[in-house]
Amino acid sequence: MADDILTLDDLRKWSVPGTALAVLGHPIHHSVSPPMHNAALAEMAAESPAFSDWRYYRFEVPPDQLETALKLLHRKRFRGVNLTVPHKVIAFDLIKTIDPSARSVGAVNTLRWHPDGYEGFNTDGYGLVQGLREDLRTDLSGADVILLGAGGAGRGAAIESIAQACHSLSIGNRTRQRAEELRTLLWQIDPAAKVRVFDPGSPPSDLPEDALVINATSAGLKPTDPQPINLSALPGTPRVFDMIYNPAETALLGSARSRGFAFANGFSMLVYQGARSLEIWSDTRVPVKAMFRGARQGMASN
Repeated sequence: MADDILTLDDLRKWSVPGTALAVLGHPIHHSVSPPMHNAALAEMAAESPAFSDWRYYRFEVPPDQLETALKLLHRKRFRGVNLTVPHKVIAFDLIKTIDPSARSVGAVNTLRWHPDGYEGFNTDGYGLVQGLREDLRTDLSGADVILLGAGGAGRGAAIESIAQACHSLSIGNRTRQRAEELRTLLWQIDPAAKVRVFDPGSPPSDLPEDALVINATSAGLKPTDPQPINLSALPGTPRVFDMIYNPAETALLGSARSRGFAFANGFSMLVYQGARSLEIWSDTRVPVKAMFRGARQGMASN
């Protein structure tokens, strides 16, 4: 069952014993979170019987069913929940207790069961920092960042970029108003931050050279998706990081490869943000190597 794609109907009939964890998304078929987390849980159970009945599942939940799903998950006592596209921002207003790090982002990707309701956290920033270090050997600190997207993932990346003292941040989003709102939020956090917004469909010629490009949009999940930006329009030799991990090479990363740019997908980010989530739920250190192994196996069988 852990590898199945479950629905709200399955949740309504839920009677599986043990400690349950889950990821909700729409779509969710691409998610490798169950094998990733269950690989870690198997190793943790070998060390401590307290984790012997912990299991992680995935649920396909459209946005209009999210509130109902969260109430059911709490009633069924799911200890932890991950949220992926498009639920991170939607869920924010449905959760009463929000960790300060997630409150500034305005999005949650990790929920922890509490008798009074779920507590909300955001581990994406941590995952992004670790993923960049793991795969591109780079840091946000001092970087000129070109961020694509101003939704839940984009907000998290933008706030983490400011928190890590990036040199400048250029936000490209199809809806300019959303990008402007994000810029205003960032200036509230750091009035001295160098933040600009632009139309990714026609990037300005004065974007910084050799920037770190981060795709925080969902463009690339489907083969027919257009690229979120034309890399040939960017000056210098940018490094390209796509938060999407499945498919392993999006059109954006294929373009980066053809141009000889350094690039990486969001696979390591996924693992590290997941490891941080599991730490929050279990209140213990988790085997990150096992999570990498489980995620790779999930990718291979997907």
